[in-house]
Amino acid sequence: MELTTIKDTFDRVNKKQKLSSSKSQEVIDQVGREIEQALEKIQSADDPTSPFDQKSILTDLVLELNAIDPLHQLEGPQKELNLNLSKYQKLLERFFNPDISKAYRNVDFDLHIVNQILASHFYQEGLFDLGDSILNEAGEPEATVLKSQFLDMHQILEAARLRNLEPALKWASTNREKLKQNGSKIELKLHQLQFLDVLQKGTRADAVTYARTYLAPFYSLHKKEFQKLMCCLLWAGRIGSAPYPEITSPTHWENLTEELTREFCSLLGHSYGSPLGVAISAGIEGLPTLLKLVSVMSAKKQEWQAMKQLPVPVELGKEFQFHSIFVCPVSRDQGSEENPPMLMPCSHVLCKQSIMKLSKSGTRSFKCPYCPAEISVGQWRQLYF
Repeated sequence: MELTTIKDTFDRVNKKQKLSSSKSQEVIDQVGREIEQALEKIQSADDPTSPFDQKSILTDLVLELNAIDPLHQLEGPQKELNLNLSKYQKLLERFFNPDISKAYRNVDFDLHIVNQILASHFYQEGLFDLGDSILNEAGEPEATVLKSQFLDMHQILEAARLRNLEPALKWASTNREKLKQNGSKIELKLHQLQFLDVLQKGTRADAVTYARTYLAPFYSLHKKEFQKLMCCLLWAGRIGSAPYPEITSPTHWENLTEELTREFCSLLGHSYGSPLGVAISAGIEGLPTLLKLVSVMSAKKQEWQAMKQLPVPVELGKEFQFHSIFVCPVSRDQGSEENPPMLMPCSHVLCKQSIMKLSKSGTRSFKCPYCPAEISVGQWRQLYF
């Protein structure tokens, strides 16, 4: 709803700006025509037969310009534009906090890890000089192995973009066992693309030879794909006409770079998404909650920097959830090995310390805080950790 309101206000500002610009151009054209006409009369005034003299021409020009009154014509549209701009600015200030630094807290970061994350991000993006500069300026040791690995990846990707699969096939062959353990089919996909390329550019015999040499080992596990590829031999030189879009579609080449990057990063033990990018995206999503919390705490005269734990959870999307985190609904403590979540018979979950406090009343049972169930001592089990 807020974004719709902002967009509507922006559209009004945009409309007023166009009207103001159009009116300004119209007035400029009027003034320009009057000046050009006056110049023509001045140039003809040197002719003895001309009824004009320069003084009268300039007097008439002044009168015409006063009649046009450009300032008056521009004043109205400009005032409307300024009024709408002012409303738009106030709207932005109402919906967006102009000072996000309020949510900043003094947190002790491991600078070595931060520098490594930055360098790793730039290496993964192929910005090797920038990654080197980060490490040099921070006085960090060179990440030679990491840089070399990503350098190999980008060389493979660059060749794949030019439809040269030899480097990628060599890499897949070298890491065949690891790729199998990960359940990857990237080597088969690479050989499929190479086979179809041979079939399109070469002869049917060349394609058969390639299939026998490189595709045959995949037959036992991928019979359907193998059979369709063999049927493609009927469309040698015109692969686009084959009735198997799931194999011959050009999108396979378009998606190849992303698939190779995912598989390469997986073997290196790196996530496909940059850790730096994930951290920034998560921070942006959680920022509104933190800013609101700062505002509430400030109104209650509570110290933001002195907090040891956030009083409310910061909800993030599923793409930012990499493992389960449990926050006890009673104590607001986060689950840990020392204080694990415990499942009660009524299916409600509390942290162990909260259950122990509830069960210390001297009785053999206690009431669940969230339902009428009576929980006997010992009727709960640890979920994880």
